[in-house]
Amino acid sequence: MRVLTFLARSFSWQPFSQTLADAPLAQPGDASDAVIAFIQVEAKDEEAYARTFRHLLKHLKWLANKKQFRRIVLHSFTHLGGENASPEFARQFLIDMAQRLDSTGYEVKMTPFGYFCSWQLDVYGESLAKVYKAI
Repeated sequence: MRVLTFLARSFSWQPFSQTLADAPLAQPGDASDAVIAFIQVEAKDEEAYARTFRHLLKHLKWLANKKQFRRIVLHSFTHLGGENASPEFARQFLIDMAQRLDSTGYEVKMTPFGYFCSWQLDVYGESLAKVYKAI
């Protein structure tokens, strides 16, 4: 797994084009004062689900706590390198992560899976506001 995270003042998205035929109807959305996580779920994560899940969960909570954020946006982003997981696995992984974060008190949003989106992203300036991690 590879993840590029931002501590953002604001983030908004607008579906642009559908990339998966079975993707549900997509809606635009936004979030403010949130961790924005661009996540590439890789093929090797299917074999190491529990480990990868645990590490990503800790990473997202750690970043959120740096600014006392209670909002996290999960965005599937298959452009960070490595071999992609199957779309079915990646989608379910992100849903599982959203449910787990929600159950621990975070407000979680997901950008539309199976779509390219346009974005507007306003990121804070400190060093930890932009973090790349390979898990």
